[in-house]
Amino acid sequence: MTVAEHSKGEPDLASPPPTGQDAALRGIYNPTDETGGTLRLVRTDDFDSLDPGNTYYAYTWNFLRLIGRTLVTFDTAPGKAGQRLVADLAESLGEGSDGGRTWTYRLRPGLKFEDGSPVISADVKYAIARSGYGTDVLGAGPTYFRQLLGTDYLGPWRQPDVDGPVTIETPDERTLVFRLRYPFAGMDLLATMPVTCPVPARADTGADYRLRPVATGPYRVRSYERGRRLMLEPNPHWDQATDPVRMRRAERVEVILGVDPHEVDRMILDSDAHIDLAGFGVQPAAQERILADPAAIANTDNPLTGFTWIYCLSSRIPPFDNVHCRRAVQYATDKAAMRAAYGGATGGDIATTILPPTIDGYEHFDRYPVGTGATGDLDAARAELAAACRPAGFRTRIAARRDRLKEYRAAEALSAGLARVGIEAQVLGFPSGDYFDRYGGSPQFLRDNGIGVIMFGWGADFPDGYGFLQQIVDGRAIKDRGNQNMGELDDPEINQLIDRGAACPDPAERAGIWQRIDRMTMDHAVIVPYLYPRSLLYRNPDTTNVYVTGAYGMYDYVGMGAR
Repeated sequence: MTVAEHSKGEPDLASPPPTGQDAALRGIYNPTDETGGTLRLVRTDDFDSLDPGNTYYAYTWNFLRLIGRTLVTFDTAPGKAGQRLVADLAESLGEGSDGGRTWTYRLRPGLKFEDGSPVISADVKYAIARSGYGTDVLGAGPTYFRQLLGTDYLGPWRQPDVDGPVTIETPDERTLVFRLRYPFAGMDLLATMPVTCPVPARADTGADYRLRPVATGPYRVRSYERGRRLMLEPNPHWDQATDPVRMRRAERVEVILGVDPHEVDRMILDSDAHIDLAGFGVQPAAQERILADPAAIANTDNPLTGFTWIYCLSSRIPPFDNVHCRRAVQYATDKAAMRAAYGGATGGDIATTILPPTIDGYEHFDRYPVGTGATGDLDAARAELAAACRPAGFRTRIAARRDRLKEYRAAEALSAGLARVGIEAQVLGFPSGDYFDRYGGSPQFLRDNGIGVIMFGWGADFPDGYGFLQQIVDGRAIKDRGNQNMGELDDPEINQLIDRGAACPDPAERAGIWQRIDRMTMDHAVIVPYLYPRSLLYRNPDTTNVYVTGAYGMYDYVGMGAR
């Protein structure tokens, strides 16, 4: 589909809209082309960051599309169609040359920031420079561009007089040319990430930019009290004529932050809010209430999210520097009890691979079988402990996000399961807002506190095996802050396979490479997959234009409104 053929997210009003359970999986629930009302979202904690160059949570990336625009984005459409790439700030998808080493984008005419000043190519270049190279100030975002672009550029704060990496050229105010170190076939997928959202250098306040990002999308920040409330209002200089994707369907957007998980569910069920922003579904108590009420079930959707719930074993923190200790934990994991923390079968399917079934390259295998009931193979675990010369077990600590109640309870179930073979694992709770920047994503913090097990969930940065695997298994992606390769895996063969897959234009061959990396990583035993999650999402009946997007595995906030 060309950009000209794109429908601008307008609902299909010619056919009857879907209703009932999973209506937002089958199409658009409550479709309308009218604008009005306040869309109220609610969240247990704060955003990790509203700075587009310093964020790594999927729900934040989804939400930021209301405020900022990127070179390329995903179509505003339900299901798999939501993974379709469409040009956003750019006039078209990238033009590749030099065997995939050079990519050119040209900005649309008439683009403006919220103050009415023009958006130019230098603003996009600066955004990438500050995110990819300014890790002394920003440390939570992805680093794909830095790895692909190379250069010895040190970032805008350490080299303020240098015009960014020389491998991004801006020959005029509307053109960007990326010159990569090696071929990369998925450049348009990278161009969807928030790091390509333009940032005017004159407005950059460093770490505080997250409090007031400058808008290019249909809304701008009106007020923001961290941990309490965010209010968005219409951006007066957003022009629908320049935007092939977005339709502004709410007069304003309110996000209520720092709410207890059970209170989040109550607010949605009692119509005090429209949607849970995190997109991971209701808590088990609310799930029981909903599943017992046919009327409530009709307002739910239960998608496979495209994530894998995993925990990592830090290979550089004793005793997990011994592969047999890591494998003992793999076998001793009570995946059934961990799934119960997410609500049982409604919460997802038992996982045995890192790649989820929604990603091309997924292939079922089970390197560490945990029994027909998925409660663990204790004999195999004890054999691995003996091989590690630790037959009596050992002690470690588990990091989990306290406000993500299901994850925290899954960590408690993990701890109980490991105790059966003498592994004592103390659960420590941390806030999700700073989890990757200060706690689980800080290798030094983990070492200083003897934390060998780190709970988290992972979804593709973009719907491709590279977008799923690279940041969590590539040794070159290990960072001092905002680290996602929490197992600190650095296998040269895996690193080379990632490069080979990145350059490969053939989808079938790429899929085979991702399968091989999945198996090799599981052999290292640094990642333990335990659930392919399903979210029991509840949509307030007054929410309009609701659908689950295949790009994020949750409701698409860009298309959403309220009566």
